[in-house]
Amino acid sequence: MTLEEKEKSFLYELKGEELDFDKIFGNNRPVHLEIGCGRGEFITEIATLEPEINFLGLELKQKRIKTILKKLDQDKHANVRLLMVKVDDKMLKMIPSSSTERFYIYHPDPWPKKKHHKHRLIQTGFLQELNEVLKDGGEVLITTDHENYMRWIVKHFQQSELFDAEDDEGFSREPFEGHIETHFEQKLKKKGYPPFYMRFKKR
Repeated sequence: MTLEEKEKSFLYELKGEELDFDKIFGNNRPVHLEIGCGRGEFITEIATLEPEINFLGLELKQKRIKTILKKLDQDKHANVRLLMVKVDDKMLKMIPSSSTERFYIYHPDPWPKKKHHKHRLIQTGFLQELNEVLKDGGEVLITTDHENYMRWIVKHFQQSELFDAEDDEGFSREPFEGHIETHFEQKLKKKGYPPFYMRFKKR
């Protein structure tokens, strides 16, 4: 398939209306969302391991979208769709209530400077919207190598009282079962920055 053909098959255009997963995927299978797909290592691999799940990748940068499209195969990745969009609490309002089983948020931008913390993805309003769109018992899986951001994330989830952490401290240094490493994660590990792993379940 050419890149143009792949765009027609895998790239969904956001038109301002509420997302219709049945229409996007052509079926009513469970939906998992990845926020920030990077080079696409995660979504392309997990989709082949779990063909009974629909995976929607949300990515802002066009260059990354093109990189992922090149890796997608119609036979192997029929359960994958991509959406080029900036993700925030306003964008989550376009996802139907109680429609999503799981969110993957791997290595979000930590915005390390204090004056930039307002740009961090994990905020009170964002967690409220996550809670709204997740099904009962739905999960959010997050990784970061940035300890300050990890503390920020755990604190916000705890204060929201909408989720329960899988780990007593709110994080673990052990990867999730069946965890798929991204290129970015491998690179950080080699530099001596192993990730923190966080798993939260909707109450």
